Amino acid sequence: MKKTILLLNLFFLHFAVAAPGIIEKGQSSKENEVLDFKSIKKIIKNDQLESIVNNKINQNKKNTNRKKSADINRFNIPDERKIWTFLSELWLVKNAQLLKWDFQKPDFALAQSFRAFLEQRGHFEYKFKILVVNTPNVTHFALPSNRGELIFILSLPFIRTLDLSKLEISLLLYEDFQRNELEYFKKNVKTLPFAKMLGTNFYKKKKLETAILKKILTKYDQIIYDEGFDFKQQFAVTTRVDSLLKSDLRLWNTYFQLVKKIADLVKSNLLYSKYNKIYPSPELQLGWLTPKSKKI
Repeated sequence: MKKTILLLNLFFLHFAVAAPGIIEKGQSSKENEVLDFKSIKKIIKNDQLESIVNNKINQNKKNTNRKKSADINRFNIPDERKIWTFLSELWLVKNAQLLKWDFQKPDFALAQSFRAFLEQRGHFEYKFKILVVNTPNVTHFALPSNRGELIFILSLPFIRTLDLSKLEISLLLYEDFQRNELEYFKKNVKTLPFAKMLGTNFYKKKKLETAILKKILTKYDQIIYDEGFDFKQQFAVTTRVDSLLKSDLRLWNTYFQLVKKIADLVKSNLLYSKYNKIYPSPELQLGWLTPKSKKI
């Protein structure tokens, strides 16, 4: 405001110098041409006022563009690398009552144990969460997550019924870890509209197509509660873990005994009768793991 007043004062000061008398009505047009705008511009330039004004205008443009850009960016949809942790955590919140993860439980130090296990296998780069749930309906799962992150579900009734040691729990999670590395969960839930949506911006639409995301969360339900993984996927995971543990016979044998425990449980306990649908099947896994006798 002060700069505007100063410009006006300069304008009228120059007018007074150039035309000290008041122009009367009836004077010729040539007499009215005493106002020299070029000289006013020169004065403004000499006082560096023009550059100040231009800088202010440019700064205002930058601020306007920055605000517009920030507003547009609010409508960005995360890409493949950043969407999965959000979706999995959203699914966990929506299924809190069924999973019963919000309950008082002691610190089992499972995270420390599993971290040590992973680091012994050469995996140092992962951040992970182990969510212990108080239900037998979901036994164990690795949910899809962003690169470098892991989210595990682990059933307290399941591990207590089997009386699993920390090493056995780590091996169970390690199997889920390898399944996650193969991205079977992601492949099973993805849809073409979802893939096309990733990494886009809906600023012009002003409305997110939530139906696409709801369908993905519905697929989460189907995989975790009913469908699980197919035989081909389970075979790939089992043989992968088998080959990775073969160098340490103690670990390999512990894993084999773990699978055997689970196979016995699902045959004898109706609470876990659906386990074979989710992970088909412990009995088959034992066959895949058992060393084949060589023909003579």
